[in-house]
Amino acid sequence: VQLQASGGGSVQAGGSLRLSCSASGGTFRRLTTGWFRQAPGKEREFVAAFKWTDASPYHADSVKGRFSISRDNTKNTVFLQMNNLKPEDTAVYYCAAGARLISSSLPSPTAYDYWGQGTLVTVSS
Repeated sequence: VQLQASGGGSVQAGGSLRLSCSASGGTFRRLTTGWFRQAPGKEREFVAAFKWTDASPYHADSVKGRFSISRDNTKNTVFLQMNNLKPEDTAVYYCAAGARLISSSLPSPTAYDYWGQGTLVTVSS
């Protein structure tokens, strides 16, 4: 499975961005898809995931109410709508996918089998 992330950019605090991640080479509808981010000098951090088995979204506490993950199985694409962005959201955002994730493993980067190349989001104050 190949993942291609896009949609990053530079915005001011309070602004919005929508990230996209297109998948190819696999059965997308049977993959759990997630978003992680990594700021300079920090570990990769879970942002959100969409579990295919129950079609449910999961969001990290730090982004709840501001970010929303969704997916379009007809287009093999997962989205991350980011509203009310803050400077601390600045990071490289990565999309990921995996076939056998349970709810408790969603925040763990090692649970995912496939990764996209990352897209940079910069939020200025």
